[in-house]
Amino acid sequence: MRYELNIAMRYLRARRKTAFISITTFFTAIGVTIGVAALVTVLAVMNGFEANLRARVLNLSPQIQILSFDGSIMNYADIEAQADKVPGVSGAASFIIGQGMLSSGRGVGGVVVRGIDIESLAGTHELRRYIEQGSLSSLAQVIEPTPGNPAAPNGALAVGKDLADKVKLKVGDVVRVVSPILAQDNGEITARSGNFTVGAIFSSGAAFVDRTVVFMGLKNAQRFFGREGRVDGIEIRLNDLDATQPVTARLRKLFPYPYRVRNWIEFNQAATAGFAMLKRVYSLVLLMLIAVAAFNLVATLIMTVMEKRKDIAILMTMGSTRSGIRMIFVLKGLVLGAIGTGTGLILGAIACFALARYHFIHIPKDIYGISSLPVDASPWSFVIVAAASMTLCLIASFYPARQASRQLPVEVIRYE
Repeated sequence: MRYELNIAMRYLRARRKTAFISITTFFTAIGVTIGVAALVTVLAVMNGFEANLRARVLNLSPQIQILSFDGSIMNYADIEAQADKVPGVSGAASFIIGQGMLSSGRGVGGVVVRGIDIESLAGTHELRRYIEQGSLSSLAQVIEPTPGNPAAPNGALAVGKDLADKVKLKVGDVVRVVSPILAQDNGEITARSGNFTVGAIFSSGAAFVDRTVVFMGLKNAQRFFGREGRVDGIEIRLNDLDATQPVTARLRKLFPYPYRVRNWIEFNQAATAGFAMLKRVYSLVLLMLIAVAAFNLVATLIMTVMEKRKDIAILMTMGSTRSGIRMIFVLKGLVLGAIGTGTGLILGAIACFALARYHFIHIPKDIYGISSLPVDASPWSFVIVAAASMTLCLIASFYPARQASRQLPVEVIRYE
């Protein structure tokens, strides 16, 4: 062991004369510990909220879309087959989007109608997990209109739980959907209406989805919106969301103009950027807490320098260099920072484990869609926090170490 480290470790030990300095050192380490533990715990919770929200939203919305500048896609079966072969794609499914007004005898609500291929696993795999009542298989039934009975249902719908509660629906009820239709020949806007049966009720946990989105079988949606043989786009599901950008690049190369490929990052830029900014703000505030604790090292080390002036003078007369003296106090600051940082990381890991395992902190499920704090503790978060904490402790050690190395042995010994 180098003598600088040996002396630095001796200066950390409590002695009767330096009890106050030792207590100050102890509380400095405690401050670093609390700051590090708080930062890693908050980052884990923020990552958990982000992952949970992203999963719930993207489970019922496209991860990647293939659209057309022509407004609709005719050869959608061929595009699905080609997209299925792209590495990273788990499946492709066509869809139609329309807006309308859903009404029953007990309420009215504006909805976004999404026509999906019920037979396609890529388009319905996640939706099936959220079905609380009824079955999606009812949406696959294609019902031809009956000219003599305009009140007959034109198919089945899957509605969100919030919407069902709002207009007081249950499985089997008949609702009426009214939608504006743009005529292809003269561009005039007309209204089309039809009766549908509530075939399923789902609850995704995302309030804006459960309140406004209605699912309809693709064939029935094509007929209702007057788009037979055409779809609005192709939905692409991914094996891994982290591969979104590479897969998007492959699809753009495979489907050039007049097709347009967009991913969830692009049409959720505001939410993604807002959450990232919120996480940065929280991280900065808690990093300042670590900085306050770390810079307490300045006072602690300065007091140590003042108390050890004779020791410093003796070391210099014995041949120790100024750089060696600086190294003693820098090492003391780093060792103290390492103790606080290591303890904080351990406490943070324990807190993350406890939050994830025992769920003792509860939050309103109606607002967040989950009843307890989600936790996603990334190893990189621990590494980054540890590096930031040690860097701050190192910076805080520089000034006292420099002051110690500027002591003049002759003056110290003369006035002692």
